[in-house]
Amino acid sequence: MPSPAIAALDAAQLPYRLVRHGAVGSLAEAAAVRGVAVPDVVKTIVVRRGEADHLFVLTPGDRVISWPKLRALLGVHRLSMPDAAGALAATGYERGTITPFGASTAWPVVADERLRGREITLGAGERGLAVAIAADVAIAALDATVADVTDPQPTR
Repeated sequence: MPSPAIAALDAAQLPYRLVRHGAVGSLAEAAAVRGVAVPDVVKTIVVRRGEADHLFVLTPGDRVISWPKLRALLGVHRLSMPDAAGALAATGYERGTITPFGASTAWPVVADERLRGREITLGAGERGLAVAIAADVAIAALDATVADVTDPQPTR
């Protein structure tokens, strides 16, 4: 039986391809095994706006959420990230497998504007499995708000 993410993609008749790979320890490693550049490994971040109020933020792999930009876009003063149990309860997915496709609740989606026009890879609801999909197709299917909500990944 396919993951809820794959079932949702199939039900929406979206064009995608599955990418199966083993465990990865970093975004760079994920990009290598998926055969894409790091920015095309999209992180799906669960953000908590309030009690039982979440959203998904899709960020390129080489960028991080800009909390001031995201708060301004949403018109709120406070946002947080749920712990692992909270993320699982909000989405039906464990961290590392989270995707808006097939989530237990269809929370709103915000996609960083840098994703447009690219082929991206997203988690597919289970470890070692990703989907490659045109970002514009995913954005449209998810009715995502597209905005500048990220900053470059800080260097160490």
